[in-house]
Amino acid sequence: SKSLSDEENLKLFGKCNNPNGHGHNYKVRLLISLLFSLQIDPVSGMVINLTDLKEYMQEAIMEPLDHKNLDKDVPYFAEVVSTTENVAVFIWENLKKLLPVGTLYKVKVYETDQNIVVYKGEETISE
Repeated sequence: SKSLSDEENLKLFGKCNNPNGHGHNYKVRLLISLLFSLQIDPVSGMVINLTDLKEYMQEAIMEPLDHKNLDKDVPYFAEVVSTTENVAVFIWENLKKLLPVGTLYKVKVYETDQNIVVYKGEETISE
């Protein structure tokens, strides 16, 4: 965090505090919802076409984040600390712009098998 001293960053972030950065292989799971008045298409049997969903995920997640140094290559993280929580918020905000209103229910980001963040809009739950 740019707002903390080197000592404070080390205490707060531990081994994740590295001035040269460090890498993660995040896994992301999305839950699509039937909330509001969304209907299952009688022809396709889907709420959202999976081909379209893959394209939205490519645009919202893969293009801005894949093989990137979040702190240096992603403008969003120039002023926002690149924690898993904030990665989940970033993904939520990007996907929400692309998906039909009411379809995005939950974004689940796995930093590791033990460090998982679930984001549902304004409500964040760590598992």
